[in-house]
Amino acid sequence: MSPPVDHYAVLGVSRQATPEEIKRAYRRRARDLHPDANPGDPSAEARFKELARSYEVLSDPQRRQRYDTYGTDDPGAGQMPFDGGLGDVFSMLFGQGFGGGAPGPAGPPQGADLEASVQVAFSDAVFGAEVAVEVRTAEACGDCASTGALPGTSPVSCPDCGGRGQVRRVRQSMLGQMVSTGPCPRCGGAGAVIEQRCTTCGGEGRNVVERTYTVDVPAGIDNGQTLRLPGRGAVGPRGGPPGDLYVHVAVEPHEYFVRSGYDLVCELPVSVTQAVLGAEVMLDTLDDTITITIEPGTASGHRTVLRRQGVPYVDGRGRGDLVVEVVVEIPTDLDDEQEALMRQLAALRGEDVAEPRAGLISRVRSALR
Repeated sequence: MSPPVDHYAVLGVSRQATPEEIKRAYRRRARDLHPDANPGDPSAEARFKELARSYEVLSDPQRRQRYDTYGTDDPGAGQMPFDGGLGDVFSMLFGQGFGGGAPGPAGPPQGADLEASVQVAFSDAVFGAEVAVEVRTAEACGDCASTGALPGTSPVSCPDCGGRGQVRRVRQSMLGQMVSTGPCPRCGGAGAVIEQRCTTCGGEGRNVVERTYTVDVPAGIDNGQTLRLPGRGAVGPRGGPPGDLYVHVAVEPHEYFVRSGYDLVCELPVSVTQAVLGAEVMLDTLDDTITITIEPGTASGHRTVLRRQGVPYVDGRGRGDLVVEVVVEIPTDLDDEQEALMRQLAALRGEDVAEPRAGLISRVRSALR
């Protein structure tokens, strides 16, 4: 068995080196040891891989702690990051990066589902509309055609799992040998590894972009409902299929219409005289302007139901109703003549009312003669 590698010595840093010092040392030595910088040196590639392996261990806080504690690290515990940390960016934004994912068959994992919110006008929610939705997503890298490999190269079959993407682990227990199957730590379940990474996407096969999608808001959608757009989520790493996009809809309130399920409810203000004597009152609906007949003696709170004038059902089968509730407005700004006439009406009906204001008494008496 070969002696353990001193990762600190390979990078040329002390054991107290900070993460920034480790990264600077790796970049500096990577330029010196890269095979392209050492043509004709057959050992250059091996030394470069050893350098990358040491950086892989020491740049990960958990793996570095395990190495400092035990003097070794599981060779399959992770994968080599690339300069710039784009893999970490993808993991933070989309919940997974290449090399992770749940156990499954060989192949790139599916991309993450995304969420977005959109605000629509009340009438657009009732009748449907097209709205623009902006999302931050992952898009296939055009330079490497989603492979993650440097243009002109290709991923190769993973030597650890033989391209299957899964490995079997055997451990001893009090019940005997226990065999489990999980994703290959080296290739992350993809079944392939990249020897030379694409410089545009850093080996991810995808790039973070801002995109604007046009979303069809169906007629009848309600506030707080969510639209699912299959395949509009982030693409998976290295050619993995995209996830879905979930759009949460917020409906702006209307000036006087209130939604109750698929029914629309509104108040129709009428005057006292209109309520007592009857009238024809115009009402602007979401469709058109209609005439509401106020029968003589209509009380405040009376409801008129207009069939199929409400919100369309989302499945397209009919509409709800429009419920118009009469609100009788009591005047509070009567002038002297109007008040005198009201008192005359009360007297004719034999109704007791409050005494008139000073100055009106003579006019009221004159009106009652």
